Amino acid sequence: MTNSSSPRRWARGIGLLYLIVIIGGGFAEAFVRQKLLVPGDAAATAANILANEELYRIGFVADLVPLLCNVALAILFYGLFKVVNKPVAALAILFSLIGTAVQGAVLLLHLMPLMLLAPGPALSAIPVEQLQALAYLSFRLQANGYNIALAFFGCFGLCLGWLIFTAGFMPRILGVLMGIAGFCYFTNAMLGFLAPSFTSMLLLMPCLLGEGSLTLWLLFAGVDAAKWEARAALAHA
Repeated sequence: MTNSSSPRRWARGIGLLYLIVIIGGGFAEAFVRQKLLVPGDAAATAANILANEELYRIGFVADLVPLLCNVALAILFYGLFKVVNKPVAALAILFSLIGTAVQGAVLLLHLMPLMLLAPGPALSAIPVEQLQALAYLSFRLQANGYNIALAFFGCFGLCLGWLIFTAGFMPRILGVLMGIAGFCYFTNAMLGFLAPSFTSMLLLMPCLLGEGSLTLWLLFAGVDAAKWEARAALAHA
């Protein structure tokens, strides 16, 4: 970043990629997995997956694309916020990349039901009921793996919130909202393992508010380039 327009371009690039992450991840979770899952009923869940195979595969891609975007986001976030505090910016990116790797690994479980339920000689010796149960289990295992990833993304949100709050070239309220989003992600992930009955989509609503506000601000307002340059000069000095 060598001129005053660069931080604005980077900010808008972050906003665009973050928008793709929110839309893709939200679609895969709300309109694919939650739509097809029938809690406690392996047979009905299996029937839904087979009846909506194309949608189910689209859901996989809708989850995969944001993971690719996350890698680019990591570089852009670091470039934008290293002038605030390089160690914290590096820590934030590390949390983001580890969460992305975990989510990518457990994403394979999204495809497993199709492999188990597809007709063919390889699994013909296994009763249909057992295949349906295994498909349902893989469905639920992905949800637990996703919670592990959310714990890392929660820590990323906390670090990013602090960076934004102290940066000076973005509104501090965005840092507060991202900090709350990170806390809610982390708390919901921990509750998923310690007390599953207490998890709730309501706990994730602040996450949408925080990430959505940050995304829109970066897309349409960007950052105060003059203040960013001042922070960059101070960091260099």
